[in-house]
Amino acid sequence: MHDQLFANFTALEVADLARHAATLNLDLFKFQECLDSGRYANEIRKDMMEGQRTGVRGTPTFLIGIPEQGSLRMKALKRIRGAQPFPVFKEVLDSLLSSQK
Repeated sequence: MHDQLFANFTALEVADLARHAATLNLDLFKFQECLDSGRYANEIRKDMMEGQRTGVRGTPTFLIGIPEQGSLRMKALKRIRGAQPFPVFKEVLDSLLSSQK
């Protein structure tokens, strides 16, 4: 479904989702039941709020950082927005690595 959605990123309305599911021969009853239930709505909202809090305004967005001391979390130090070529990533990574020395 992931590949189907990205291949058809201009058709992501609710009605389109069922059509994509049908294209993949998914069980349409189960798919629609899951979609209508809102089962994952809170998880999605939390992820979207976290993204907004960290400055994500679109995809792709890359957050590059370091581990927080004594935690499993990361501290984002740089943000790269959009599909960027390798030299952009290299410059950001090199600058962070040189500042850590």
